[in-house]
Amino acid sequence: MSDLTLEELDRDGAIAEAHDRVSGDSRGAFLRKAAIGGAVLLGAVARPSVASAATANDVDILNYALTLEYLQASFYTETERIGALKGRAAEAARVVGAVERAHVKALRKVLGTAAVKRPTFNFRGTTEETRRFLKTAVAFEDLAVAAYKAQAPRLKSKAVLAAAISIHSVEARHAAWMRRLFGIVPAVTAFDQPLSRSRVERLVAATHFIASKGEMVGKGKPRFTG
Repeated sequence: MSDLTLEELDRDGAIAEAHDRVSGDSRGAFLRKAAIGGAVLLGAVARPSVASAATANDVDILNYALTLEYLQASFYTETERIGALKGRAAEAARVVGAVERAHVKALRKVLGTAAVKRPTFNFRGTTEETRRFLKTAVAFEDLAVAAYKAQAPRLKSKAVLAAAISIHSVEARHAAWMRRLFGIVPAVTAFDQPLSRSRVERLVAATHFIASKGEMVGKGKPRFTG
C-alpha cells in the first residue's frame, strides 16, 4: 500500500488524508525526542511573552488548533484506557498521546480563560482495534499537519507563530510514524499542501466523532473521552 485518499478514509469514519508527510528522524530518535517533547513544547508555547503577544485573530486560530488537539489527545487517551492494542501500535498510542496532551496543556495555558471547552467525543470503535486505530491515526495526524500549515501564515504574532511551528513539526513526525505502522510510505511527494479551516471543519464534522452530550453508541467497551 503506497497511499490513501480522502474518500477512502472518510468512508470508514476517519477524518482525512491530506498529503504525505516528511520525517527525517529514525524511529529510535523520534522516541527519544517524544519522551521529552511534551515538556519542551510546554515551556516554549506557554511563556508569558507568547500569551501577551497574541492578537484577537491569533486567539481565534489558537482555539481552532486547541480543538484539533483535543480531538487527537482524546483519541489516544481513550485508546490507552481501553488497552486493546498491543506491540508497536500500543507504544505509538502511549508516546504520541503524551505529546498531544502536552499540546493541549500548553495551548490552554496560553489562552487562559479564552480557551474553548473540550467537546465530548465518540470514536465509534476506532480505538478498539489495531487497523482501525492506525487508519484513523494517519488521518488525524495528516489533517493536523495540513491545518497548522494553512494557519501559520495568518498568525500576526511572531512569538505565537514560532510556537505553532514547533507543534507543526512534531505533528509531521507523528504522521510519518503512524503512516509507517499502517504500511503507507511516509513521504512520496516533494511538497505538501495546506487544508483550509472550512475544509478541515467539514471533514471533522463528517466523522461524527464530536458527539452530543450524553450520546452513547453501542454497549460494551467504553468509547467516550469527554
